[in-house]
Amino acid sequence: MNDDSHLIETPLLRTELLRGNFLHVVRDTVRLPNGAEATREYVLHPGAVMVIGLLDDGRVVLERQFRHPMQSVMIEFPAGKLDEGEDSLMCAQRELLEETGYSAREWACAGRLAPTVAYSDETIDIWFARGLSLGERQLDDGEFLDVFTATPAELRAWCFSGEVIDSKTLIGSMWLQNVQSGEWPLAWKDAATSLLAGQSSS
Repeated sequence: MNDDSHLIETPLLRTELLRGNFLHVVRDTVRLPNGAEATREYVLHPGAVMVIGLLDDGRVVLERQFRHPMQSVMIEFPAGKLDEGEDSLMCAQRELLEETGYSAREWACAGRLAPTVAYSDETIDIWFARGLSLGERQLDDGEFLDVFTATPAELRAWCFSGEVIDSKTLIGSMWLQNVQSGEWPLAWKDAATSLLAGQSSS
């Protein structure tokens, strides 16, 4: 195992810079490995989930949504942040239903990604869902997005062309390709069983 002691920064002091409706920004004073001090400004985040929904015909569920910081409509996998104390699977099931109207019979947790390590502690749990059935969307007030489906090949082409630049969706496409090739197997579980297990362990 690597000895990373020569890389580790030690927190000394935290100052709150902003606590908004969504963002919580802090400035940490840290001691560097050489003994000097420096500051690190970053966003604290409760964590999030992303759902790769697989339809029976092989297509995946995607969204088109305007993202204000980018001033552009982005192609993304369904995703959303965890509510306080919320189980990751419960959040994934809620977000998929609210944003797309789909519910799933089976779920598999693939892994976790950290999309912005330089300025946020956000992590996103990657969930796969299959056995989809379509119901009614339950969008939040002020939430506007289009739901559509595409083949994995179409998604890969958009990632290559630059039409998809959202980091979680790029990583999701990589996961999807490796899962479908058999390189990265998943442990699928029935939705109800998985949710009960998660609730009993929380």
